[in-house]
Amino acid sequence: MSSVWCGRARRTYGERMTLLSRRIVVAGHAFRLHESTETHAPGVVTYVLVHGIGMSHRYFAPLHAALPRSARVISIDLPGFAGLPQPERDLEVEDMGRLLAELVAVLALGRVVYVGHSMGAQWVLEAARARPEPVEGVVLIGAVVDERHRTLGAQARALVVDTLGETPAANAVVLVDYLRCGIRRYLKQARRMIEYSTASTVPALQMPVLVIRGGDDPVAGSEWSHALGAAAHDGVVVEIPGQQHNVHFSAPQAVAEAIEGWAPSAR
Repeated sequence: MSSVWCGRARRTYGERMTLLSRRIVVAGHAFRLHESTETHAPGVVTYVLVHGIGMSHRYFAPLHAALPRSARVISIDLPGFAGLPQPERDLEVEDMGRLLAELVAVLALGRVVYVGHSMGAQWVLEAARARPEPVEGVVLIGAVVDERHRTLGAQARALVVDTLGETPAANAVVLVDYLRCGIRRYLKQARRMIEYSTASTVPALQMPVLVIRGGDDPVAGSEWSHALGAAAHDGVVVEIPGQQHNVHFSAPQAVAEAIEGWAPSAR
């Protein structure tokens, strides 16, 4: 395992936020981490934000800024995405989850809450299952794959409908990240996403699970999301009215408040 600091970037999302970025290689796979410059007291909870298929940390930036300053927040770019080298072989959901869990172990973050969006919800479920000890809870935003969309065609149609309802800013971020990912890489991972059973994994976790969806999300439907919450050992479902699949981008404050109100340490 090797770690290299790659500099810093300053972006504005409602308020000024400076992120330090570093690249870490775990078991031969490169991750990129983005964390604010603030220092935190020992023992604070760390929110680990994990993007979905084809995406990067960029669409998590508004939520990263909105989460409480008292917590540590790390946004992650996964291997093969955001311009990082592609793995030598296409990774199963379980493989990526184990790598993510190993990264968290290497970082020695202490108490962790995973926050995954879309396919990222699958990856954080597997990370929590692989190494449950430090995990206080898991947040699933726009979790896939809704039983109504278990084919590539159905997923594509749902995404097209979603695009029509998203903000121009959200669509711009998604488009750029998808282009960076590439269609071949996207389709390979999409097949893994559809094959994976999110509904079977949720009941296996013993930690609390928060399911969040935009009220108008055509990808992760209401019935599906509530079924996931009901299947969890300790599940809560929150719907943000009037929002689409990328609710964490378009309504970051509402999502942050839902997470902060649910957080196991606050219950």
